[in-house]
Amino acid sequence: MGTATEALYESNITSLPLVQKGKVRDIYAVGEEHLLIVTTDRLSAFDVVLPDPIPGKGAILTATSNFWFEKMADIIRNHLSDLSITDVLPDPAEQEQVDGRAIVVKKLKPLPVEAIVRGYIIGSGWSDYKRTGKVCGIDLPAGLSQAEQLPDPIFTPSSKADVGDHDENVDFAYITSLIGEDYANKIKQVSLEIYVRAAAFAKHKGIIIADTKFEFGTDENGEVFLIDEVLTPDSSRFWPQSEYRVGISPPSFDKQFVRDYLETLDWDKRPPGPSLPLEIREKTAAKYREALQRITSPA
Repeated sequence: MGTATEALYESNITSLPLVQKGKVRDIYAVGEEHLLIVTTDRLSAFDVVLPDPIPGKGAILTATSNFWFEKMADIIRNHLSDLSITDVLPDPAEQEQVDGRAIVVKKLKPLPVEAIVRGYIIGSGWSDYKRTGKVCGIDLPAGLSQAEQLPDPIFTPSSKADVGDHDENVDFAYITSLIGEDYANKIKQVSLEIYVRAAAFAKHKGIIIADTKFEFGTDENGEVFLIDEVLTPDSSRFWPQSEYRVGISPPSFDKQFVRDYLETLDWDKRPPGPSLPLEIREKTAAKYREALQRITSPA
């Protein structure tokens, strides 16, 4: 993977125009119809980008997403294009900078929805349930415990916030009013179908996918595509099956490790974020690596 094991906090591609710098991804224009997406090693927690990168994280997220994109291609088309990095970056130095962590995708119009599927009650869903007995307007059985598996996975969308703002849990009726009934039904159906397949697959690898989020975009014909990242430790809650217990927040393969550390600090969760000790960064990188290895292992 070239330099992918070295930390890349920020990409610097001068041969293409920069379109957007997100929390984790740097996006460049490739002509009128494509984008180059570079997944850096930046880490955001509580919607704040932290000052220290997690070495190799971007390459791990890219490999994980690409694995799942291929596995779900019969359910829905995705944004990956036929163009390679060498097609769009003739400069070998720029190629090396983003090796293993960049993809060339079709330019699509994102739908302003975070399509979240929950198979277990945890996180903001657990907070909502304790308060109201519901999640995103969906009635749930009484007496559920933290981290308990739900009778069936539920679709609990949130509105897509601007960088730096918090996404908000909303109900299905709100999503329908936002993007129309056809698109709302389509992304609900596809999200649940992908989650069910992925959760069953991951379980064989000793990983519980507690919840996950998907993003979708449309082309000029209105066809829906799966975009952004898919089923990564950044967009999902992965729990090791061996350590799962109902009634606790299980340890996970994602940045929960960093969040737990940050909760011990006297920090108001507003920018700038605090520096992370080397030990926390290395343990976090190891968590991401283990998730990829488990999921993609042939066993």
